Parts: sequence; C-alpha cells; structure tokens
Amino acid sequence: MGVEVGAQAARARALAVLRIRGRAVAVAVLPAAVAVVLLAGGSTGHLVGLGWDIARWTVGVLALLVLAAAAGFALIVARSRPAVSPTVPITEAAAPDLYRLVRDLADRLDVPAPSAIALTPDCDSWLEDRTHPAHGPPRSSARTDAASFLGRRTRSGAAAAPVLVIGSPFLWWMRVGELRAVLAPVVAGTGPSAHPDIAAARRFVRGLDAAVAAVSTTGRRPVVRTVCAGVGWLARLLLHGCREHAAQMERGVAAAAAERAQAVDYGLRIVAQEQVGLAYAGWDRLLTRVALPAWRMGRWPSRLDAGVVAALTELSRRDRLAEGFASRLGERPACDLLEEPGSIDEATSLLAARLFHGGPAESGPTWSPVDWQEYPDEVVDRKWRTDAARLHRVLDTLGVRRATRGADGGPTLSRVLDHLSDPAPAPDGPTPPTDPAPAPDGPAPAPDPAPAPDLTPPATGRAASPAPPASNPGRALEPGPHRAPEPTGTRPASESDPHPTPEPPDPPGPPPAPHSPTRFDGDLGEGALGDDDLDNPPPQDPRCAALADGLSAEMAREEETSGAFHQAAPPAAAAPDIPFWDGGALPLFPLQPPRTPRELLADHVTAMVCCAAIDTVGATPALDWLDGPSLLVNGERATDLTPRVLSLIEDGDPAPLRTWLAEVGIRPEKPVRLV
Repeated sequence: MGVEVGAQAARARALAVLRIRGRAVAVAVLPAAVAVVLLAGGSTGHLVGLGWDIARWTVGVLALLVLAAAAGFALIVARSRPAVSPTVPITEAAAPDLYRLVRDLADRLDVPAPSAIALTPDCDSWLEDRTHPAHGPPRSSARTDAASFLGRRTRSGAAAAPVLVIGSPFLWWMRVGELRAVLAPVVAGTGPSAHPDIAAARRFVRGLDAAVAAVSTTGRRPVVRTVCAGVGWLARLLLHGCREHAAQMERGVAAAAAERAQAVDYGLRIVAQEQVGLAYAGWDRLLTRVALPAWRMGRWPSRLDAGVVAALTELSRRDRLAEGFASRLGERPACDLLEEPGSIDEATSLLAARLFHGGPAESGPTWSPVDWQEYPDEVVDRKWRTDAARLHRVLDTLGVRRATRGADGGPTLSRVLDHLSDPAPAPDGPTPPTDPAPAPDGPAPAPDPAPAPDLTPPATGRAASPAPPASNPGRALEPGPHRAPEPTGTRPASESDPHPTPEPPDPPGPPPAPHSPTRFDGDLGEGALGDDDLDNPPPQDPRCAALADGLSAEMAREEETSGAFHQAAPPAAAAPDIPFWDGGALPLFPLQPPRTPRELLADHVTAMVCCAAIDTVGATPALDWLDGPSLLVNGERATDLTPRVLSLIEDGDPAPLRTWLAEVGIRPEKPVRLV
C-alpha cells in the first residue's frame, strides 16, 4: 500500500510539472494560432479590410518571432549539458560479482537493474540519470533535441536505466551483506525512474537547470549577453514554477522505493546504517587529518579506502562506541567484489585529491602518490622540515640574528625561542652609527639608543588571497552540527539532482556526541584549537604578529606558484566523466578554510620542535590513523606539546616548552637539518 501511495503521489507531481511545460508550449504557439485564425478568416471573406490586413501582418510577424525564440530556447535547453557527478566508472569486467549482486537485488525488488556502476570518493550512494544526449555521441538532427525537450519518446524505445553511484569507503569497510542491505533502497529507485511521466518531468527539470548554468558562462558580446539573459530569465521562471512539484515528486519516489525495500534484509539494514555513520566518521577524519597534509606537500595517498579500514580499526580500540565492530572483520569485505581493488582504490584516491584539494589530474614531478609505509618519512618528516625551513627564512627576512652557540651557526630551536620570548631582540648587523656632536664646553652626550628592529613583514607586492570558505571546516571524528551524516541514498531534491534516492528508516541509537571542530594541522594529540579560538584576534605581541604575517605571505606565494602549476596540468583522458565537470574551479569541496596567521605560526613552531626532537634525541615521525602526523619519543606519542607551543606564541612564556624540552632531553641550541 505504501509503495502505491508514494508512486501515485510522485506521478501526480510529475504531471503537474508536465502541465507547466505544456503551458509554456501553449504560450509559445498562441501567436501562431491567432495568425492562423486571421489568415483563415481572410481566405473565407469574413475578415476583410485594411485593418484586418494590418492585423494579419502584425500577428504573423509576431508569431514567427515567438516561434523562432521558442525553438531557440528549446534547442538551448536540449543541448545544455546537465551536471554529472565526478566518479570512477566501474565496468562489468572489473567487478562481475558486484554487478551480479546489484542485478540479483533488482530482481528481488522487481525493478529494472541500473545501467552501470560508478564509485564516488564520499560516504553516500545514489542513482544518477546520464541518458541526456549530451552525455553520449552527438545526434545529427535538431528535431531529436526538440523532441527530447518536449518529453516525446523516439523509436529507440525507453531510455537506459540510471547509473548506480556507490561511495567507495562502503566497499572497503562494509561486509557484502551490509552493502546489499544499504543498496536495497537505492536500487529500488530505478522502478519509478522507468515511468514515462516521471522520466519526462525529470528531463525537463534537468534541462532547465543545465540551461541556467550554460547561459551564465557565455562571452562578453552585448548581443550574446542580452540573449543569454533572456534565456536565463525564462529558464529560472519555469524552474520557480515547478520547483515545489519536482521536490514533492522526488519525495514520493523516495518513499515508494524505501517502502519497496522494506522486505529486503530489514534487520541487517539497521545494523548496516550504523556502519554508514561509522564509515563517514572515519573517512571524514582520514581526509582532514591524514590526506590534507600530504596534499599540501604535493603528495597524494594512493590507498585512501584502505586507510579507512585502518582508521576505523584503530577507532574500535579507542572508542567504546565502536565495541563489537572489530568482530565483523572476519566476514567477507565488499571490496572482494572487485577484480582489482588496488587499482580502483588508487583511481578513487586521485579523484578525492582533485575534489577536496584541487590537485592535478595526473601524477607528475610535484604531484606523486605515496604509500602508507612511506607516509612518515615522505610526508610527516618532510612536512616538518619544510615548515621549519620556511620559519627560518622568514626570521632571516625580519633580521633576526642567528644563534652563535650552534656548531656551525645553522638553524636552531633556540633562535625561535629567544625571538618569541626575549623582550628586546637585536637585529642582525652592526650597530647603526651615531652622531655624537659634542658640545664645546661640556661632556659629550650619550649616543642615541639603537633603533628598534623593524618587525613589519616584508612587502610582497600583493595581498595573500584567502581560499574560499569551506563547508566542512576542520571536521572532527563524530559527525557534528556543521554537517550531519547523510544516510546512504538520501540526496536533497533539486534542479541539478532530480534523482534523490530513498531514505531507509533511522536506526535506533544515541545521538552523536557534540564536539568542537579542529583546525590546527600541527595537532599532536591534545590541546587543539576549537571553535572558541577561531574568533580570537591575531597575536598581540609585535614579534609574533610580524612572524605570523611573514609566514602568511610566504605561504601565499608558494600556493600561487603551486596553483599555477595545477592549472597548467593536462586533464586526464582515462575518466570519461571529467569533461563534464573539470571545466570549473577546483577544489569543488574544499575541506578547510585558510588557516589564520596564529595557526600558521603554531604549526611552524611545532614543526621546528619536532625536527629538534628527531635530530637530538632520536624521536621518529609516525602516522596516527585518527590524528595524522604524530611524534614518537621513546616509542610513545607526544600528546602534550601543543598547549606548550600555544603558551609561547600567545603569552610569550617559554617556560612550559623549555621544561618539556629538558624532560625529553632535547637540546635547542643544536642545529637541525632542514629541507
């Protein structure tokens, strides 16, 4: 009964959308109909005279103009390329068992099987219509495009079923039975997609949405701008009229699909939904804490999905909420359904780097993959030494004297500590000459004190341009209020995504615990910066402020150089999805907003301390699956370094940090090796 109710509601809303399309067509042909009446009246001798002749000519010209404009609008809508989600396509030869599982599931649900399967680097699954003519070989006749706009069927028969898009972390973390239970309400959505009225309504909405996007990226000629403005206005008007109907149509489709999937593994679906939330949390943490530091260095981890398993396994050891999840690891993982999971994981990892960071589409000298075994040496150690080298370059620019206690005058941690804690640091170079000018009958006056060092950052010729704000700043382990975990198969209905898949029933369980998002990349465990710190002003001490501003300017120059290289990189030719989305700005989904100067300074001071620990007491860089780069001292993770660094840069108090250095045995006066 629920299936029929949802399907009937969806069909009723689809007919409402088609009525709006029909009214638009009626308005377009109305002048032509009036012109036909006037011509028929003149030919029969009823509407004669000069006035009727003028009316016939006027209405006839108007009808021709309106028909030409309507045909042009329909052609633009038909040829506009609807948005396609960037995915990694999976052929049947690459995953025969996965295709067999999906087809068996479709047979159990009595719905058409999806036409293809693709993977996305996200924790979600949905159906996506890729039957638009722009997604395949171009058609030779404009008549076919007009028929597509009007929703008529061609001789080729029904359109192909939508593509099933699966979140890649699900394949690596979930078991085969859990994946089947999660995909059941998604695959059930192919049934309503085959209904002619719903399919026609979706094509109409997607075409209007694509037309709005197409006319917004046109040239600068006045005539072209005027025409595109008119097309955009009309498309937005039609979208506004059918938006509510389209949203209710998709809700009806989702309700019908969810009701149909109730009979398939209902009990297992509740357990699988818990795994969806857990996979989301692990994937979220892996991207922000582990992958992002590597991406910023020009390295991209080539096994992100395998890292999700390691991160969630580590979580099962730490978090009481994950008790019992480790016992699942003895069952068959869903990634066994793939013939070559390693190569698919690598392709998905590269796509994730492009979507979330904006890296190039192919590997190169400054954009190369890194294995998890190489991560501590190739990413963690290199990151710290690169940050330490940048810190000392900025200190050189500010004229801070190098420490003379080192063996060869190399960069030392003492230089940083003295500069940030001494009340009056002296600049490099000789003391400026003074002008004594003694009085003729008195003692020579004392020389003027040396001028204070110039602590303003060097002129860079341009301001550091911040990156756009992220929608998910510093996402923490538990899904928080900034982005609730979306159950698989639930995407909001919109003009650009007319295929939201059904939402299964919410599993019972406690709500996620609140948290404070973390933005401090140098976090080594505890004491990370939280939400309350984001609104704090920059350091008040002029030495810290100057050093932080200098680091910000240096980072801006490096990011501009790196961005120019990324833009010059050629697009990948292997993925057929890329031409439909790669023309826009990357990253499409930035993970974090730009770091504040204070955060940059804390990162760089922490990196210098870690370099000193590695070079003086034999500490080692390591990878923590939940927190990213970490420092191991005597085999134990250093978890109390961050608050001591913050005490130095915020309060100018080096005592806590110096105490920690003495306890560990680190010699700050000893030079360290930099990149």
